[in-house]
Amino acid sequence: MELLQDLNPSQRAAVACIEGPSLIIAGAGSGKTRVLTYKVAYLLSQGVQANRILCLTFTNKAAREMKERIIQLVSPEAAHYLWMGTFHSIAARILRQEAEHIGYTRDYSIYDTTDSKSLIKAICKEMGLDEKIYKPNVVLGRISDAKSRLETAEDYALSQRHSREDRNDRLYDMAAIYRAYEARLRSANAMDFDDLLLQLCLLLQRDAEVRSFYQQAFEYILVDEYQDTNQVQSQLVQLLAAPQNNVSVVGDDAQSIYSFRGADIRNILSFRQIYPTAQLFKLERNYRSTQTIVNAANSLIHHNVNQIEKQVYSENEQGDRLRLTAYMSDRDEAAGVAEQIKSLRLNHTITDYNSLAVLYRTNAQSRQLENELRKLNIPYRIYGGTSFYQRKEIKDAIGYFRLAVNPKDTEALNRIINFPARGIGDTTLRRISELSLSAQVSPMEIIADPAGQGLDVNRGIQSKLLDFSRLMKEIQEAMDTQDAYTFAEFVLRRSGVMTAAAMDITPEGMDRKENLDELLSGIHEFVAQRQQEGIDFTPIQDFLAEVSLLTDQDEHIEDYTARVTLMTVHAAKGLEFPYVFIVGLEENLFPSQFSTSESEVEEERRLLYVAITRAMQHCSLTYARQRFRNGQINFSSPSRFLRDIDPAYVNFNRPTNPQPSTSSPMWSKPASRFTSISSLKSTSTISECPQAPARSEAPLQDTPFKGGDIVSHRVFGRGVVQQVYRENDNDKIDILFDAVGKKTLLLTYAKLEKV
Repeated sequence: MELLQDLNPSQRAAVACIEGPSLIIAGAGSGKTRVLTYKVAYLLSQGVQANRILCLTFTNKAAREMKERIIQLVSPEAAHYLWMGTFHSIAARILRQEAEHIGYTRDYSIYDTTDSKSLIKAICKEMGLDEKIYKPNVVLGRISDAKSRLETAEDYALSQRHSREDRNDRLYDMAAIYRAYEARLRSANAMDFDDLLLQLCLLLQRDAEVRSFYQQAFEYILVDEYQDTNQVQSQLVQLLAAPQNNVSVVGDDAQSIYSFRGADIRNILSFRQIYPTAQLFKLERNYRSTQTIVNAANSLIHHNVNQIEKQVYSENEQGDRLRLTAYMSDRDEAAGVAEQIKSLRLNHTITDYNSLAVLYRTNAQSRQLENELRKLNIPYRIYGGTSFYQRKEIKDAIGYFRLAVNPKDTEALNRIINFPARGIGDTTLRRISELSLSAQVSPMEIIADPAGQGLDVNRGIQSKLLDFSRLMKEIQEAMDTQDAYTFAEFVLRRSGVMTAAAMDITPEGMDRKENLDELLSGIHEFVAQRQQEGIDFTPIQDFLAEVSLLTDQDEHIEDYTARVTLMTVHAAKGLEFPYVFIVGLEENLFPSQFSTSESEVEEERRLLYVAITRAMQHCSLTYARQRFRNGQINFSSPSRFLRDIDPAYVNFNRPTNPQPSTSSPMWSKPASRFTSISSLKSTSTISECPQAPARSEAPLQDTPFKGGDIVSHRVFGRGVVQQVYRENDNDKIDILFDAVGKKTLLLTYAKLEKV
């Protein structure tokens, strides 16, 4: 009861409900994590054993933070045996114990996206398929989508829908590739990320004894971010929760933005149909943002049809209106945002740059922003760069660890067999691979006895292969007696990886050496942490299990340097900042040009809702009237979503850096600008893009250019003027350029010279 006193009435009711199914709809900033952690702590306080509680999250970081909070509420001893982690990490943990039931050994490897793409590329090459059509990322995407819907390779081959889609995209051999991919994974004793969930789900469906064991083991199941679950994750929860169904899910349908990863909003919308006795709790008080920001976000998301109704509110200060600024170009937009940031700092409105985030729809938008921030010497960080564990030298080092643990891991073998260089080339690797497939033996067995296995290579190559085999045997022997850190240090030294990095004195080589040192430091910390938890010996297998399941959010290195944060809206979910700039609010960008159906546009609207609700105190919205995309200048219309936000919560701001035409009403009446956006012609439905405005037939008279003039443009080169005219109060010029064809430019900014 003391725990419950720390919660507001809605939170308290959600936490205290522990029997039967429950759905907790947690609005933005409403204390979702607090409710989950208190619910686990409440279960423990009621005498439930920790190992009977399963808590599923989407990032390891979230699981760690929740467990730390739970320990503060109860005790380390009480929380020690909680089953808490991501769907994938819990599935991997169970499958290590049950591997023999699915034809694997417990030392199976987990392939990341790079490994999977490499394997698919090799399969397509062996099948003689055109790599321009069978692109590894496209093929892997289709396989991943199938697995997220519980479809095996055999299911895929029998599906008329898949057959029709593959024919339309000229991917006639997709089913065969999927079969070969699955077969090669099994022969390598490996699974990809999607397999972890698919294989566990299939095991629970097929094996009643295993299913019953885990249903009894997990008395209570809690799921975080339920709106982000896909079909296989939802099915796993149902299988594990039955028959008592003490399952509590927390999420917000208004923040379901990951359909491109397979997330299915229907899981949370239909939860009460799946569990008819489920109780519904709504956490509607926002503790993060001002009242105005919350009201603006509410007015936006209200336009979605498919949602669970709620009214999020804030008891914080009223706060300023959202600030909307229109710019003539994307360059002007970036410069304007940079100037606003600089002013906030110079005026001491903010104490440091950590208070600021600039959010955009696509990563490509960061280029102009980076340029303008650098001009003003404003420090920034970008989320979404190469993660630490995807850097080549790190993958090389881990490749040695993986091959020692699982000698059948062909992707690890291919990566390290000639690094550092040993004179074992691609031709030799191809012959090993072909013999391995035909003779049904692992590549390492061939390498250990090339002559006996009949490998067609000369004696010099045989000697090099035998040297590599002896090296790996030595490494494997050390693995059995050394903890993860001691073993890793030995491998990097004995293999020559560390020596190769140390001998490269270029800046890039020094970076690689520092990264390898950082890897060793990370392994040392991992071992030390396990010792604090009472685990005396930590093998390298445990470290591999940890890093192979890291998500993109887990791999962000903490950086406390004061910098402006640049990131996509997808990456910003779960974060908060006092000042947020949301840029590029234009049709075909936000919402995306690929969002054509009603459900897709609704997800884009939810994405903007997430962006706005990242702001704690101030939120700025911007768009550009023309943007350089796909190699050409495109004219833009304001995003339809700007019309969805109640104008009572928005102020139009006059930009300071552009110099627009004085004839344009966009800047001549700033006080009423948002109203004019609201009244823009919009005959479109939610699944259509706004129609193009009609062109004026009257040519411009007062202009230095006329049809037939030969002009030069600094980007597009030489061209011939076709016509000059006015459209939507903008003076425009059509030019047929020699190099790039016809372009339409704003006359004010074209900067043309007559030839």
